[in-house]
Amino acid sequence: MKVFVSRLIPDTGLQLLKQAGLQTTVWTEDRQITQQELIEQAKQHDALLCMGSDKMDAHFLTQCQHLKVIAQFSVGYDNVDVAVATRLGIPFGNTPDVLSDATADVAFLLMLAVSRKAFFMHKRIISGEWGTYRPTLNLGMELKNKTLGIFGLGRIGMELAKRCRGAYNMNVIYHNRSHNVQAEQELQARKVSFEELLAQSDVLSVHVALSPETEGKFNADVFRKMKPSSIFINTARGKIHQEQDLIQALNEGWIWGAGLDVTNPEPMLPDNPLLSMPNAAVLPHIGSATVQARNDMARLAATNIIAGLHGKRLPHCINPEVYKKDKSISN
Repeated sequence: MKVFVSRLIPDTGLQLLKQAGLQTTVWTEDRQITQQELIEQAKQHDALLCMGSDKMDAHFLTQCQHLKVIAQFSVGYDNVDVAVATRLGIPFGNTPDVLSDATADVAFLLMLAVSRKAFFMHKRIISGEWGTYRPTLNLGMELKNKTLGIFGLGRIGMELAKRCRGAYNMNVIYHNRSHNVQAEQELQARKVSFEELLAQSDVLSVHVALSPETEGKFNADVFRKMKPSSIFINTARGKIHQEQDLIQALNEGWIWGAGLDVTNPEPMLPDNPLLSMPNAAVLPHIGSATVQARNDMARLAATNIIAGLHGKRLPHCINPEVYKKDKSISN
């Protein structure tokens, strides 16, 4: 059986596919594969290991409904038409749990960078603007005993909360559909309404999946309700915030700063005003970019592929409903 991999992944995953006796073809060009190219490649293979940037919409899935399994090299799957994949009987896997620490580290890094205007001040050194000591210029914000607000307190949010609580004794509040009992017991976290989250957070960090409910959630109306001294952090998905509204919020002082690992669009254009603002810090979506996290993601994606091609349930499946109609699938 043959597997197509739409991007070069760590050798950990490729070796697992090889050891399972699977013939693997990897897209090695240094550019995003187009959807039509991906369709043409997928039609020649039995399984697909794709990226979160690949558009797995109804058109693609209908064209490639012969695939026995699709495994995605990411946790998020807002690029996938899950209902169509399920209807066509295609099990679809992702890579949860293994990048929580790495992404939480990036959120923590952005919080620190924004609080001390670190990226902007580094650029001043490069441009020869270090200048003389000025006691009243380029002052940052201290984080000790401040309030961390988390929109979506799941695994990544929990890891960020642990870091902030331990390093700066920050109070933790959060907005979820349900209570996070572990966070409440271990970190004295407090569940609040969305309005309270906006009003009370000194740092507000986003850790939710992109959905119709969360897309564009952080817009001008929301930013106006936040503290003028607050910092907004987004390491989830760029479409969760309205970027032009965020720029306006920073320019007009509705909030104090912003740190982003995700933007809309990606890649961000080099003339984006956020890149030159003193109170903004932007990274190129590197939340999972550690050796350990990427190796683990490759392992999970390969494991999903191997299970699917051997007629077994995927260890990490986003559409388990696909198995309800097929009694031949084993555990």
